[in-house]
Amino acid sequence: MKAWVNELINDKSELQIAPLIDVVFLLLIYFMVSARLKRPEADLNLALPGAVSVSTQMEIPDEQIIEVLADGRIVLNNKVYASQDKSDLAGLEYTLLRYSQAAKISKSKAMITIAADDDAVHERVVDVLNACAGAGIKNVTFGSVE
Repeated sequence: MKAWVNELINDKSELQIAPLIDVVFLLLIYFMVSARLKRPEADLNLALPGAVSVSTQMEIPDEQIIEVLADGRIVLNNKVYASQDKSDLAGLEYTLLRYSQAAKISKSKAMITIAADDDAVHERVVDVLNACAGAGIKNVTFGSVE
């Protein structure tokens, strides 16, 4: 038994190089083929924008935001309309009428966004809508208080 172990230790096992070369060539071919799938940057067709001339002026609408707060106050341009007897709504309507006339003079649309609080009284929102209708403003949208 001892002779058999000595013979196994002394017998040098040789490394088969042919399969190793085959694997290396297969990997080389794989990486060469897969590297060609991506186009080089020089081949990309890009059209960079040049100088653009504007033929018509873009109209940016002037928008006013009216806030209706939970306690019933109406805020427009940091002016607070807070009377409970609705006596100040005539002032709000007059302000909106002047805004509508200024928008007509500047040939733009008068736009109003009503930002009502979640707990706001619906009657105050309707009051703002009535003031917009009295001023002749038809572009009214609803938003949220930030």
